[in-house]
Amino acid sequence: MRLGAMGDILHALPAVAALRQAHPGWYFGWAVEPRWRSLLCVDRIHLVNAKAWARSPLRAETLHDILALRRELRAERYDLCIDLQGAVRSAVIGRMSGAPRMIGEDHPREWAARWIFGERVHTGGVHVIEQAVEVCAAAAGHPLSPILPALPADHEAEQWAGNLLRDAGQRPVILLSPGAGWGAKRWPAERYGEVARALDQSGCMVFVNAGPEERAIAAAVVQASGGVAQAPDFTLERLIALTRRIRLLIAGDTGPLHLACALGKPVVGIYGPTDPRRNGPFGVPFRVLRHPESKRDHTRHPEPEAGLLTITPEEVLAAVKELLGCAC
Repeated sequence: MRLGAMGDILHALPAVAALRQAHPGWYFGWAVEPRWRSLLCVDRIHLVNAKAWARSPLRAETLHDILALRRELRAERYDLCIDLQGAVRSAVIGRMSGAPRMIGEDHPREWAARWIFGERVHTGGVHVIEQAVEVCAAAAGHPLSPILPALPADHEAEQWAGNLLRDAGQRPVILLSPGAGWGAKRWPAERYGEVARALDQSGCMVFVNAGPEERAIAAAVVQASGGVAQAPDFTLERLIALTRRIRLLIAGDTGPLHLACALGKPVVGIYGPTDPRRNGPFGVPFRVLRHPESKRDHTRHPEPEAGLLTITPEEVLAAVKELLGCAC
């Protein structure tokens, strides 16, 4: 159980990959929101339209879909359900599977969820990936270490990425991802544009990623770059394909940063109100920039956090140079 969002699913993958490697004969299903199915390589994917259900809880179609999901889950006769979401919603859906064992964290994201778990695991890890590994290790009954997951490869998307980089030659490809879940985590687009200009002048090819609701942000970065950065039309499959080919990603605390980590790519993280010790880059070469006075705060303020605004383009470029050893 890990319904969403993108970064949270990617944080769960190293633990599940370790479990699959330790037990290659086991059959794995995953319950997930439809938009994130392209992140998963498992035996069975169960699509959960939880957000649509929440918008229309009393509609007959909602009840029909929930009952259909229950039948689908029970038909697989799962032996074990591991809840890596820690929410009441995911725990209830996990119970619908009928699995005789259900495991989750002792201190889940939503406290009430712990009373739905049959088995609760005390986790001591600081990073959420470490915590997920501890839960999966308890389920398996032996220690596990996180490993890079295998992500699906979409043929059309891989071809698209190859065509996009046809003229790159030996130029390092850098991906900027200026969006974030809320405004307090977003470093200004103008500064991303300044970074893009400097990277272009040093011989890099620069692309800007944007989700469906972030295209205006990407356009602002391209404009601030003087047009040297490119913002192609991304899907999740295309983002995976291009990220496989980049040398480095620059982003805040957002799903594409965690995607780059899952694919083994170096990252420069620009952090403000979220704690990189818990939600930061993991398992790859990285540099995190964060003001020492920034405090952990998940309040969805629309404006960038004050500490985030102290980070300069020059600091970001220095971090890129340190990671890549280039004169950026």
